[in-house]
Amino acid sequence: MTSILFRLIANAVALAAAVWLLDDITLGTEGAGTSSQAVTLLIVALIFGVVNLIVKPIVKLFSLPLLILTLGLFALVINALMLMLTSWIAGDAFQVDGFWTALLGGLIVAIVSWAVEMVVDRD
Repeated sequence: MTSILFRLIANAVALAAAVWLLDDITLGTEGAGTSSQAVTLLIVALIFGVVNLIVKPIVKLFSLPLLILTLGLFALVINALMLMLTSWIAGDAFQVDGFWTALLGGLIVAIVSWAVEMVVDRD
């Protein structure tokens, strides 16, 4: 249970970093309160976690030849697609404008979530 909570927090921090660093990734509406944005961020992190849990392994399986051919670099494209799918599911609460923004956002999310998991998870 704590592992799921740590992953949710890591995803939330990573998504917050992507929203903060990239202007084309927006969270909620402008002028919303900090607490409502935090709740929105947690909901989007939960959606992102479910997408990564269910959809990402299926996409990786079907794109295995491309992953092998590109020596794993196609995983960046898969991360971008998962971020765009999360944006589509979340609707107005989380918006990613364009593929290149999603690619850069996916890279930021991957690096930040890895770093947060390394700091938080002390097993």
